[in-house]
Amino acid sequence: MEEKRNHSQNEDAQEKIEQVERMMINTISETMDLYGVTPSVGRLYATMYFKHEPITLDEMKDALGMSKPSMSTSVRKLQDINIVKKVWQKGSRKDSFIAEKNFFNYFSHFYGMKWEREVNMYLVSLKKAQEQLKEVIEDPETDEVLREKAELDYQQLEDARVYYRWLEKLTKLTKSGEIFDYIPLDDEERDS
Repeated sequence: MEEKRNHSQNEDAQEKIEQVERMMINTISETMDLYGVTPSVGRLYATMYFKHEPITLDEMKDALGMSKPSMSTSVRKLQDINIVKKVWQKGSRKDSFIAEKNFFNYFSHFYGMKWEREVNMYLVSLKKAQEQLKEVIEDPETDEVLREKAELDYQQLEDARVYYRWLEKLTKLTKSGEIFDYIPLDDEERDS
């Protein structure tokens, strides 16, 4: 009788664990669009997140019912945004992968990379744009209406520069992990 009750409790526990994992896999995959990830790739990451050891492409394919080429492409996308890493497993010739479990690391890598790209693109364009506007502003032949327009555009870009310089600092703090010196994690937050 005791053995039957333990078996039933274990089945209940197993079902609860599976329900939690399914619910969280759906939630994670739905929110991955914030990171530019499609739902199917998000589902792959979320499934890997609940694997507590490295997983091969074949195992991923079986778990998700996707083709191996599609799985390989999806894993590459996840590697590109530093959310999945290839790991070596002794005795196996197949590539194995593991999901990043620390969302703070992922946040730092992902947003640091994206913001750095945005800052660099914007500041390069801003410099070129302001040089051209300065030529228009300083040219004595420029019509007054056009000069005023150029001055307004120049000032607007100067105002945007303030934001991008701030974003540049935030990016450096985020990529280095120093952001957590300014916004520390309480033990409660770390444990919850």
